Amino acid sequence: MSTDKSSLEGTENRGTPHGTTPRADLAPRGAAQSNVAFDCGWGRLLFGQTFADASDLANCLRAEGPGRRDIAFYILDPHVVLAAAPQELFLDPSHTYRLDLKTYEPAATAPRGFHIRQLESLQDAEEINRIYSARRMVTVAPNFFWENRDSDAITYLVAVDDKTNTIVGTVTGVHHRDAFGDPENGSSLWCLAVDTQSTLPGIGEALVRSLSEHFRERGCSYMDLSVLHDNEMAITLYEKLGFIRWATFTVKRKNVINEQLFTETFDDYDALNPYARIIVDEAQRRGIGVEIIDAEGGFFRLTYGGRSVACRESLTALTTAIAMSICDDKRVTRRIVKAAGVRAPEQVTVDEEDEARAFLGRYGSVVVKPARGEQGKGIAVGLTNWDDTKTAIDYAKTLCNEVVLEEFVEGVDLRIVVINYRVVAAAIRKPATIIGNGTSTVRELIERQTKRRLAATGGESAIPMDTETERCLAVAGYSYEDVPETEASIAVRKTANLHTGGTIHDVTGILHRTLIDAAVNAAKAIEIPVTGIDFIVRTPTEPDYWFIEANERPGLANHEPQPTAARFIDLLFPQTVPATVRKALQM
Repeated sequence: MSTDKSSLEGTENRGTPHGTTPRADLAPRGAAQSNVAFDCGWGRLLFGQTFADASDLANCLRAEGPGRRDIAFYILDPHVVLAAAPQELFLDPSHTYRLDLKTYEPAATAPRGFHIRQLESLQDAEEINRIYSARRMVTVAPNFFWENRDSDAITYLVAVDDKTNTIVGTVTGVHHRDAFGDPENGSSLWCLAVDTQSTLPGIGEALVRSLSEHFRERGCSYMDLSVLHDNEMAITLYEKLGFIRWATFTVKRKNVINEQLFTETFDDYDALNPYARIIVDEAQRRGIGVEIIDAEGGFFRLTYGGRSVACRESLTALTTAIAMSICDDKRVTRRIVKAAGVRAPEQVTVDEEDEARAFLGRYGSVVVKPARGEQGKGIAVGLTNWDDTKTAIDYAKTLCNEVVLEEFVEGVDLRIVVINYRVVAAAIRKPATIIGNGTSTVRELIERQTKRRLAATGGESAIPMDTETERCLAVAGYSYEDVPETEASIAVRKTANLHTGGTIHDVTGILHRTLIDAAVNAAKAIEIPVTGIDFIVRTPTEPDYWFIEANERPGLANHEPQPTAARFIDLLFPQTVPATVRKALQM
């Protein structure tokens, strides 16, 4: 299972180390067992050097189970294996890298903000699967993790956030001698993945180092891994740690999971942002025709049978101009949903300074926001004095002529995605936060955090260095050039919008029924079939809430692994809904 392209951090790609020439005759040969297919839970590792006959290896790959991803590794003659089943197998576009554990040098310092340990519980297994799902990796039955927790052949390591005690990364290792009696005493790394929402630096590197040291202590000679050829971020990290290219190949079976690795990728598809791409990919899986109208703007057309629907990401003609107008003006949205019994904070349009001052005096703390706008632009939260409020109003007016003041309510930001008047996903959104290391300035920490967020979101999330960030830093007692102490946590934004560097954390399974009903009622009041309803809540498990706004074009990709794109396509093309899903949804 190749390393996910966006799961690691690093600098520019350096390529193969100078003076290193991969040699095919150095690939591993011989084994104590033959025809080894080692079960890893997500699929089997087929150790190619243990198969004497290429047709036996091909037939073993052809026996791959449904929903699994088998990997045939250490293939010296891939052309012979592919010739045995050319319609079913393909050459994986990945490189193999090897770390010599005899010369490996551990890190000089320990990671900060998290620690590495082995899997300890079924809850750990579920958290690993959560990260796998978010990375579009094949999940593993939790019992498989648990039953193999003490295995000598397979090792699961997790990175745990010291403050929240949540798992923020994972890696799997296979000890070849214990797996199949490998006479070369090798090992390999698989399923390295970091939580897309974690703000902690260095998780991927720490996991790789920990696994390397684990296998070195057990006497292994080397550790190998497979990484997609264009995953520059991961390759840069591996080369930094001392891995070198190794001349061997990987073969996989053509299946839905591997489809993007062996089918043609159109340039227009690659130009789509994640919010459009997730829908296009789901449509393709169902045999729905896709025409890219304008990739940069996220416009495309879906066609199936006699029906054709133009889309801009999750926005279609099913959302009327009236519904869009209601969502566009936050004052109108609030009036419409409040009339439907949905609870909303008090609000006033900024017409006169005296009225605005009086509103601030009445509530003590306010939110300034443009009456129209999206992606959190121009919003300032938790203002308690007139100078800051006036500055925020003036800035908001540069984005929209009409500005509103809103009663500030304490709580966390909750986004609920409603499709066809059913709640499909819910997530807590947290404001952008940086963590001090005692040596870097606030500016440097923001730049690094932005780099991580851009990599994790396909370029959709970045922390702006604007007046609102400066204000938030000043409230916390910092400027851009200050050096925060080690492990100091600093919220650099008050709004939790993803586009301004915020993170998103799924809570669909624990959402209180009152919140579900309120979100559906708000969508029905606006008469909008696809929307993101924003609430402020104390916690998603309690009924208290305040309605903030409704988004007519919610980013469905932000809520993986919830089936947002699938439910969106269900709405547009109900005839493509599988019978089992149709029955479950009672369509």
